[in-house]
Amino acid sequence: MKGISKKKYKDMNLYDLICCSQENDYDALEELIKREQKNIYASFCYLGASKENISDLTQEALFRMSKNIKNLKNPKLFKSWLGQIVTNLFYDELRKKQRIPDSVSIDSYWLHDDENDDCVLHICDNKLKPDETTIGKELTDVIREMICRLPEHFRVVIILRELQGLSYEEIAKITKTNVGTVKSRISRARNKLQECLKPYVA
Repeated sequence: MKGISKKKYKDMNLYDLICCSQENDYDALEELIKREQKNIYASFCYLGASKENISDLTQEALFRMSKNIKNLKNPKLFKSWLGQIVTNLFYDELRKKQRIPDSVSIDSYWLHDDENDDCVLHICDNKLKPDETTIGKELTDVIREMICRLPEHFRVVIILRELQGLSYEEIAKITKTNVGTVKSRISRARNKLQECLKPYVA
């Protein structure tokens, strides 16, 4: 593995990159950190972590990932494992601040709509054309604000799904709920966000 140039690591698939990292290949670990740090940072932003703590939380998540990656028995479960690290750190921050998570009845807070599992929320586009920069930034800010306004249990599942790319089963395990609850929360959160975004995407 040591003979592989750093440039080639960029072309590695995630599975091979994780396996190399587990074998003390520090160049592979460096590339893995580069790939994941942006999504981890974004996850903390959208979860509503304190602005002054987002960078520290991101660094801590990357540190825990690097330190414990050898303990990951199945590299295919990496995303779920990393999602658990992120959510654990987020809840740790909530406990430190002695904040009480929002407690809202799903049925009373949301209008009951048919679930649409095929609906996908596009958080943002980082490669906007010059003439789209202003409206793109405005839309990104609105999306972030709307997500941060969601009750904590809806906010967590939609971030794990849309930013971390986890399956419903993986999210259910992380949040200690069942798959049906996860699907319901994601669907209703998407519906609420789409309603708020209609003036911007019409």
